Amino acid sequence: MDVLQLVVDYLNGKLWGYVLIILLIGLGLYFTFRSRFVQFRLFGEMFRVIKEDTSTHKKGISSFKAWTISTASRVGTGNMAGVALAISAGGPGAVFWMWIIALVGGATSFVESTLAQVYKVKDGDAFRGGPSYYMEKALNAKWMAILFSILITITYGLIFNAVQANTITVAFNQSFNLNRLVLGIVVVILTALIIFGGVKRIANFTGVVVPFMAMIYIIVAFLTLLMNITEVPNMIALIFQHAFGIKEIVGGGIGAAIMNGVKRGLFSNEAGMGSAPNAAATATVSHPAKQGLVQTLSVFTDTLLICSATAFMILISGEWIGTSDGITGVTLTQNALNELLGAWGGPFVAVSILLFAFSSLIGNYYYGETNIKLYTNGNAILNLYRFVVLAMVIFGAVTKVQLVWDLADLFMALMAIVNLIAIAILGKIAFAVLKDYMKQKRQGKNPEFVAKNIPWLRNVEWWGGSADQEKDH
Repeated sequence: MDVLQLVVDYLNGKLWGYVLIILLIGLGLYFTFRSRFVQFRLFGEMFRVIKEDTSTHKKGISSFKAWTISTASRVGTGNMAGVALAISAGGPGAVFWMWIIALVGGATSFVESTLAQVYKVKDGDAFRGGPSYYMEKALNAKWMAILFSILITITYGLIFNAVQANTITVAFNQSFNLNRLVLGIVVVILTALIIFGGVKRIANFTGVVVPFMAMIYIIVAFLTLLMNITEVPNMIALIFQHAFGIKEIVGGGIGAAIMNGVKRGLFSNEAGMGSAPNAAATATVSHPAKQGLVQTLSVFTDTLLICSATAFMILISGEWIGTSDGITGVTLTQNALNELLGAWGGPFVAVSILLFAFSSLIGNYYYGETNIKLYTNGNAILNLYRFVVLAMVIFGAVTKVQLVWDLADLFMALMAIVNLIAIAILGKIAFAVLKDYMKQKRQGKNPEFVAKNIPWLRNVEWWGGSADQEKDH
């Protein structure tokens, strides 16, 4: 086990210290310029699209519900335990680099989610798609698609879900002294009821839970900031000072701030990792660019609102000073709210973690399911996967998972590298789709996409403009 830990630590150091930082920021800036700053220029359009009425769609799920599936996976331990981990390991400056990853990552998210929509396929009365689909159909690289399917299934369905379950049980054990095994069994039962019900049940569940839990958490954070408003200028200054090495508290200074900010930013908002496109592909929309915009909004919601709320509370409380407890980072968040709000702060975090992390369990599971369906027929392997997911949930609930967190970082890095290479090559398709969208907008139309609008597109299954497809639009 010690040898495995050393190998994982070495690989993470190389991947996160060099490769991922260059790829994520470099490609994020490239996509930003090539799309003419789509994540800022069309910010208002994101809200219009997400409110668009989809009640007449007979196939797939609404754009809003697809957004909630991806937000369900984004909003989880990364927002509470992950932010605390970033601050304890990288100092306050890590928060600034989390913001940077979200801002430039908005364009990356637009590209990967638009591609997922272009290459989505029918799955009964719904759709499925994602990086494995555009790797195989657009790149003609089946080996790459299979590799990505394996990586995302292991990373999300198994490893990340062990981390989510662990964070739930640690938080409740800390605040309510509940037995972790008993709580783990309860979480397994609830998870099983949902994942055996299919994607529409997943969408219905997250459609109710995600907006509610995010709203409550942000309100509490906002009220906490108002109660400590005089500390906010100092807190903002602290973040920027540490972001550029003006002040250094943690070992490694600016390097530690950048690496931990980038790592935990990606863990939280997933822009470029290739996970959210699986949810983006499920939406029934009239144009692929619409779902690209919706998923960009999800990145901003996750990092600029929810992660920032957690970071501000931790920094204002002062609880972050002197701590290096990264694995149980949720404890730091609980201590911060106990300091700011009194005895109910810790229990509030525990309940929030239950909702945040449980919704992530469901979203994570779906990412594995949609990739398994790409290469298997029948329910035997899918049901086996479901039972292994439940086993990993119970494992995570009762285990100290330092190695699991580190393995999650490693597989997350491998996933992101494979996906980023693919979208770097395929980005021109997303830009052409965006150009078509804007052309129709200027003509006063509600944009509708047909593959022949871009003559050089190949292997597009859904957007061919058949009578059946037109009827479902």
